[in-house]
Amino acid sequence: MNATLIINGSVIDGTGAAPRVESVLIIGEKIAATGAAAEVQAAQMPGVYTMDVAGCTVMPGLIDGHCHISFDEPNSNDELFFHRRHALAAITAARNARRVLQSGVTSIMDADSIFEIGVDLRDAIEAGITTGPRISTGGYALWTSVGGTAGRLIPDRGVMGYGKVVAGRDEIIAEVRRQIKGGVDWIKVHVTGLVPRHPLGGEVQSWSREELRTVCDAAHELGIPVLGHCRGAGAIVDCVEAGMDLILHATLMDDRALEVLVKHRTPVMPVFTFLANLADYGARIGADDTVRAMFRREIADSAQMLRRAYDAGVPLLCGSESGFSITPYGDWHYREMEVFVRELGLTPLQAIQCSTQANAFAMRMAGKVGEVLPGRLADLLIVDGNPAADVTVLGDTARLKQVLLGGRSMDLTPDAPRRDPPGWRVSTYGARLGKEVAAGAPPPPPADLTEP
Repeated sequence: MNATLIINGSVIDGTGAAPRVESVLIIGEKIAATGAAAEVQAAQMPGVYTMDVAGCTVMPGLIDGHCHISFDEPNSNDELFFHRRHALAAITAARNARRVLQSGVTSIMDADSIFEIGVDLRDAIEAGITTGPRISTGGYALWTSVGGTAGRLIPDRGVMGYGKVVAGRDEIIAEVRRQIKGGVDWIKVHVTGLVPRHPLGGEVQSWSREELRTVCDAAHELGIPVLGHCRGAGAIVDCVEAGMDLILHATLMDDRALEVLVKHRTPVMPVFTFLANLADYGARIGADDTVRAMFRREIADSAQMLRRAYDAGVPLLCGSESGFSITPYGDWHYREMEVFVRELGLTPLQAIQCSTQANAFAMRMAGKVGEVLPGRLADLLIVDGNPAADVTVLGDTARLKQVLLGGRSMDLTPDAPRRDPPGWRVSTYGARLGKEVAAGAPPPPPADLTEP
């Protein structure tokens, strides 16, 4: 069996502990030992390959708990819902998965996907048919006819884009069971959504607590957890008390919602990256100033409550919302950690823990990934720099020296530039917000919608 001894690296183990220079022994796909025990065991084995990484950091591969791998960076819901094709979306998702892996993300949770591509892509990667990060996945997000974040584009019945509209107890249970039969790891519910001209404004709760409990009971009976897209205090309370296992966003919380969240220790994934990108860099791609201010305010208004939840023992997980034009694949997977440090006041090591050890929960692989400890899968990064001092080091791919997935070194050679297939894009407003644009470079010209 292949064995590798990594020596002289500064190890961030993902638990929040301070970095320490020590050795890491990998045998097969797992970490066999660390520290002095690794050196002793390696000395007793023939044919061990030694990797000297002096001056570099060894750490767990990043886990992105909210990555829409099938979306392919749309500018709008219109583009996502009406300009995607089944087979081409799957082929494109496989390419995008390689890019995500090459950016240092060794695991992703894809909570919902168009055409339920996530299930098949996960299985293709596990079978060695294509290369990509480990995936835990949902199927179609569950909507009521009130809708989700796409407003009136969501139909009163049936499937649209990444979601399925359900009505009544029988339909809810039947859809949950259908998805579980198909192989999902999670059931996702769009608990709140945009309702144009609604007097309350913002996102409106579109599920009753009884309906949410029906989803949770049906999924839990078959051993599958449930997560919810949720903004607003009342919705957070209903989700937690209905038995939901993970809350996405959880913004606009009040004291009652915080109390319930802390009581149940329900993990939260704020997914601030999309909001932060628009707030910080949106002007460079023509984003509306009102929208930018709204997103900046949502982060600021929610940061204190989320920090109180964290301090009270509620797990905080990292997700980037990668898959939109504002959050393209490969560029922003580190960004949630940066926001946690800047807005919530976490230390870099605490933020890294949120993206590694804590985020293993999103993969349903707690105790298996996200830590540099004996017995864990050897999903590791070798980084030229010190993320414990500055997490933005993890956004510089030039500093990423190696990505190991199950002990195997991944090819970091980027794919050749691509073009969009005819009809794949629907609009020319808003450029792709890559890191180079955020750093001050002019945005790329609009795509040519008439030529391949």
